Amino acid sequence: MRVMLLTAGSDIDVMVHGLFKYSFFGHEVWITTTHVSLLFVMLILIGFSIVAGQAIKKGAEVPGGFQNVVELIVEKLDGMVDGTMGKNAAKYRNYVGTIFIFILFSNISGLLGLRPPTADYGVTFPLGVITFTLVRINQFRYHKPKEIWADMCSPLPPWLPIWFPINVISELAVPISLSLRLFANILSGTIMMTLVYGLLKWVATIWPAVLHVYFDLFSGAIQTYVFCMLTMTYVSNAIGEEE
Repeated sequence: MRVMLLTAGSDIDVMVHGLFKYSFFGHEVWITTTHVSLLFVMLILIGFSIVAGQAIKKGAEVPGGFQNVVELIVEKLDGMVDGTMGKNAAKYRNYVGTIFIFILFSNISGLLGLRPPTADYGVTFPLGVITFTLVRINQFRYHKPKEIWADMCSPLPPWLPIWFPINVISELAVPISLSLRLFANILSGTIMMTLVYGLLKWVATIWPAVLHVYFDLFSGAIQTYVFCMLTMTYVSNAIGEEE
């Protein structure tokens, strides 16, 4: 994917660059800036997880410092999942917490000088596919085929499946809408900040903090929350009223 914004004096480039390539079973495989950014994000998260695990294992009864931060993060994530999924929260607490932290760190990685991995559709689309797969698994796990068929044919009776093609398209649109929303918002923020630095050059280094607060922190956090909330909502609707 290549996005080029041409200005009067310079080229502003926000494309995904190939860094080096290698041959894999006769095919050329490129390592891109997205892969490097993902590697940095994963190393940060793995390091944080190891340190956090040790802090909890050796933690005091009255938490303080880093242990307090870790417990606060876990508490807030658990509260978000519990408030949305109710009695089904325990099954998906770890998954939702993981994708929340991963997406959030990816979105704000621009603050570290990286190109956010979530500004690449090759990263956001698999996340949408995972959510879609979870929805389908739970739908078939908790509902009989007859119930699924009736739901796909609603609002008319199941013996008159006029709405079936439309409902199928609606279901298939879930991973696309989820991934495109996240991708487009993060990419637009990346383009805006690139424009600021490209057009104003050294002048932009004096005052862009407020723009980073919006495009990286605020927008990144909002898009993370939206993605996770929609994931929990779709999965909860697929489960329905569990006995």
